[in-house]
Amino acid sequence: MKDENGFTLVEMMIVMLVISVLLIITIPNVAKHNTNINNKGCEAYVKMVQAQVQSYMMDKNKVPTMAELVSADYLNVDTGCPNGTKVVSIDAEGKVTAVAKPTN
Repeated sequence: MKDENGFTLVEMMIVMLVISVLLIITIPNVAKHNTNINNKGCEAYVKMVQAQVQSYMMDKNKVPTMAELVSADYLNVDTGCPNGTKVVSIDAEGKVTAVAKPTN
């Protein structure tokens, strides 16, 4: 027999076992933190919209609506929070809040 270098079936099975164990450990941890990640993204979006409202108020001397921010190019699109569960609203004083999206 020739002396051939390569992996045996047992070695390949051990590698697959190690990869599987790593995946089993990692996937639940990522899924567990998904809600926290979405909440942080929503908070960041609210702060960004608040900054754009203040900028609009300095330029135009009035409190804008979300539609006015989009039409005046202060925001690209009125999408709400990135996770899609909350809608951003602006009150009469210009304070931005995120409220739960109404169910239809």
